[in-house]
Amino acid sequence: MMERREAPPIYVTQPSLPPLKEFIPYLEQIWANKWLTNSGPFHQQFEQALCDYLGVKHLALFTNGTLALVTALQTLRITGEVITTPYSFVATAHSLLWNGIKPVFVDIDPITLNLDPDRIEAAITPQTTAIMPVHCYGHPCDVDRIEKIADNYGLKVIYDAAHAFGVQRPDGSVLNHGDLSVLSFHATKVFNTFEGGAIVCHDAKTKQRIDHLKNFGFVDEVTVAATGINGKMSEINAAFGLLQLKGIDEALRKRKAIDAHYRVGLAGIKGILCLSAAGEKTANYAYFPILVQPGYPFSRDDLYQKLQDNGICARRYFYPLISDFPMYRGMPSAAHANLPVAKKAANEVICLPIYPDLQPNQINHIIGVIKNQGGA
Repeated sequence: MMERREAPPIYVTQPSLPPLKEFIPYLEQIWANKWLTNSGPFHQQFEQALCDYLGVKHLALFTNGTLALVTALQTLRITGEVITTPYSFVATAHSLLWNGIKPVFVDIDPITLNLDPDRIEAAITPQTTAIMPVHCYGHPCDVDRIEKIADNYGLKVIYDAAHAFGVQRPDGSVLNHGDLSVLSFHATKVFNTFEGGAIVCHDAKTKQRIDHLKNFGFVDEVTVAATGINGKMSEINAAFGLLQLKGIDEALRKRKAIDAHYRVGLAGIKGILCLSAAGEKTANYAYFPILVQPGYPFSRDDLYQKLQDNGICARRYFYPLISDFPMYRGMPSAAHANLPVAKKAANEVICLPIYPDLQPNQINHIIGVIKNQGGA
């Protein structure tokens, strides 16, 4: 009697990895250079390659996106209060607390799940110095309206663009908006360097300040000009990023096909809402969130468990809200009455698996579980 083998679990995302043999020459070059970190040749090549690919003027690499957020706030000398979203990964707000800044949570738009520009002005106080929106799931914020508000009140804008690698608007890269934009290259992102991140800025002087801050504040061997941190990306991560860039367009093409497959398969299931598709010019298909709403016969958490039981490791992303965690929930802006749209989304969302190697039969399996659970 043959032993029954269960299929391996399907995770919400998987890192995209090139063949190991393609990475070996990069490692050999690092060993030959004997330059492992501190802005080595691969680090410098990777910064320029990203600027060229993304369509931005200046970019500073970091060891991860969280340190990049912390440093972005220090770069602009942000203090006081910063308006931000409760619907994000905790690093968004944590970066504020690490800098002694008070986050002020504002509700989100029900269509995009991004920070709602209609609610920003009411949250501005004399202590407000900046706005930190998030391009949630890679869908661009309403950058034009946010910029207008910021200009009217003399505020800085730092975009948490962790999900927005390669996202374009009709006027070019979404990363060119705001005073700074911060990317994550974590292994689960559309584009990864195992761990990594970056700050995008507009001018060489700001880039120089960022470079000082990410290297303990050193200006030269004997001069420390700021209380910086060790945020440098290693040569190994930079080399891996250069290799990953070669395959990013193909990865995005595959993600687009998976997104389309889901939308066709889930259409017509009562109580299952796919977020509106981003326009052709803007999308990077970073995530595939659905909202489990009234009309579906079971709760979001029941469906989540059903997916888990069928080997589908989806995520309730973002649940709970940042504002519900202990270090934030006592703040006046964290009250549920202040954040009804965000609270509803957090209670309804499930992000389904999406990554380049996800196969059509696996997508059909996921869709089938959702349909069967719903009686469709």
